Amino acid sequence: MKEKSFIDKLTLQRQLVFMSVPLVLYVVLFAYVPLWGWSMAFQNFRPAKSFFEQEWVGLKWFMFLFQDDNFLKVLRNTIAMSLINLGFGYISAITLALLLNEVKERFFKRAIQTISYLPHFLSWVIVSGLVASMVSVEDGALNQVLLALRIIKEPIMWLGEGKYFWWLTGITYVWKEVGWNSIIYLAAISGIDPTLYEVAEIDGCNRLKKMWYITLPGIKSTIIVLLIMSIGHILDAGFELQFLLRNGLIQDYSDTIEIYVLNFGLNSGNYSLATAAGMFKNVINVSLIFLANFLAKRMGEERLI
Repeated sequence: MKEKSFIDKLTLQRQLVFMSVPLVLYVVLFAYVPLWGWSMAFQNFRPAKSFFEQEWVGLKWFMFLFQDDNFLKVLRNTIAMSLINLGFGYISAITLALLLNEVKERFFKRAIQTISYLPHFLSWVIVSGLVASMVSVEDGALNQVLLALRIIKEPIMWLGEGKYFWWLTGITYVWKEVGWNSIIYLAAISGIDPTLYEVAEIDGCNRLKKMWYITLPGIKSTIIVLLIMSIGHILDAGFELQFLLRNGLIQDYSDTIEIYVLNFGLNSGNYSLATAAGMFKNVINVSLIFLANFLAKRMGEERLI
């Protein structure tokens, strides 16, 4: 049979095309049209002047970024916190999904799922307030527990020393998002053929072996795809939690690229430098997605594109 042309396929699927128009318009208006603002990164942007009156300076602000010690510290903080969040978040979400899959009591399983999901719906403002109260030097629960267990001899200023801040944000991220992140893994596990578990049980496999040889290989493609997507956010360490918990004592460890953009864009009025920093972050993130996808393809794994 003669293959249908693109126009014929478009005509046959016109209902789907009409349904997709609002989504396409949304993406174009809010994802692509704003890219016009990236031109500020190549200008000495002045709000009072029109586009044609702006002074073009080429790569001046990008060169300034890599010569600015503050930006290099911010870049270090962003990468460190992103890697901690990525590592802790991935391991904890997969582990929780595997453990929940082994729970046979339906009521108990649903109760655990509900409890683990709830923190996701709390705003970062509330979460930061809870964290600040928990790690308070005077009456914080964390110090009280550690003192009671004789792990420490005197209270620790968790928000007064930078060496604790990265790990504190990583643990907070896991607590808030582990339940929500495990949903997609549970959905992938539910798609595994149950007869594989029955055969494994007949062969004498215990629960750990069934997890290792059946469940994990069964969700391997999901893990790879989500890992590729997460790598594309390696420079998105967060903003709200770091901004709300930061103070002068730990500023060198708490500031991220988003906070750097806020300081120069709104506080200092240097919109060109702020745009250059944001543009750098987005270009690197997109490049990392393509790199991770290419490596996954070369290794014969599931890929995103």
